[in-house]
Amino acid sequence: MSSALLTDRYELTMLDAAIGSGTHDRECVFEVFARRLPDTRRYGVVAGTGRLLSLLEDFRFGDAELDWLRSAQVVRPTTLDWLADYRFRGNITGYQEGDLYFPGSPILVVDGTFAEAVILETLTLSVLNYDSAVASAASRMVSAAGGRPLAEMGSRRTGEQSAIAAARAAFIVGFGATSNLEAGRSWGIPTMGTAAHSFTLLHDSEEAAFQAQVDALGPGTTLLVDTYDIPNAVELAVKVAGTGLGAVRIDSGDLPAQVAAVRAQLDSLGATGTRITVTNDLDEYTIAALRAAPVDSFGVGTSVVTGSGEPASGMVYKLVAHKDAAGDWVSVAKKSAAKATVGGRKHPVRTLHPSGRAKEETIYVDEEVPAGTTARPLLVPLVTGGEVDASYTGPDGTRLAREHHEQAIAELPDDAFRLSRGEPALPTVYV
Repeated sequence: MSSALLTDRYELTMLDAAIGSGTHDRECVFEVFARRLPDTRRYGVVAGTGRLLSLLEDFRFGDAELDWLRSAQVVRPTTLDWLADYRFRGNITGYQEGDLYFPGSPILVVDGTFAEAVILETLTLSVLNYDSAVASAASRMVSAAGGRPLAEMGSRRTGEQSAIAAARAAFIVGFGATSNLEAGRSWGIPTMGTAAHSFTLLHDSEEAAFQAQVDALGPGTTLLVDTYDIPNAVELAVKVAGTGLGAVRIDSGDLPAQVAAVRAQLDSLGATGTRITVTNDLDEYTIAALRAAPVDSFGVGTSVVTGSGEPASGMVYKLVAHKDAAGDWVSVAKKSAAKATVGGRKHPVRTLHPSGRAKEETIYVDEEVPAGTTARPLLVPLVTGGEVDASYTGPDGTRLAREHHEQAIAELPDDAFRLSRGEPALPTVYV
């Protein structure tokens, strides 16, 4: 299916007017960046790149799209003719998916004519703003969990397509599984899930429900123990599944107290290997509060798919340079109050201490990175001459992003993982 109409009308009306003025073929540089991080965040995570590249390959105006634009009188016939032959033929570089970003980081750089680049704005931002918001929140949850597994289970709390994107973004930053089957099929993410309270309520007794689940899934399954009375349910769970019961799940109550009591009860029943997973409206703060509790794993829903209160990353797509009528490059920038931009082509690097920890984000403007620098270059080729680098797409690209995030997050100083308000973990320095 074409992705070409996943866009705002003004992208095409700008194109239409530029064709009319003869400026549509000027070579341009567009840049995606965030002016700031949310107040409680010390870093952001780049996510959505692999999805965007796949959507870019489908960004074509077929007969159906052109017929609708014609009937809605969005653009003039000359522009419709231009769109009929559209495909992006320029270059895109960007931060590798899974990397970290800070205020001003040029996470995506689009080189092409004004016409072919400007109409990618809405699609680019809709993907990167949402996926990066989810990944940034989920990364904090992973840090708060202290190495204990997390599963994403928020499909019922967002749109059906957003649910798939959220599962992918959470997996990139360290979540181990998702409840969403389409995310498993599309992106190769492990899926998980057993039963909800309705399954227990369906049966004539809690014991009968547990027996039916164990018969179907084996004693290694996870039994939900808070439908009625938790201590009674735990006793029944071990009675039905034996001391080899895989796990119990708690979805309500005073979690620190409940978890401690359930752990003690399981141990007293001989189920010392049975794990405890909790799933009660968790976010990074409640996960951190359970750090000392004997929780074995977490399931997170609403807070992860909504970016834990920050559902968009505040990224913008701005023109930073173009060739003028004489063919010379001109840097351009906004000067609006609180929305000023930095013009010029950017070359970002991450400066590291000898220990390997990151020191600062250094951005060279309109000049190449000096030879011999030991800083890590941040831009990688994503699209060259209109051809997408397939290594960043599909399930393999998703796994690559996960691996890269693990390496990038290891560069951060320790104070980057505080959940309190504070400055970005790394300063951004323009050179």
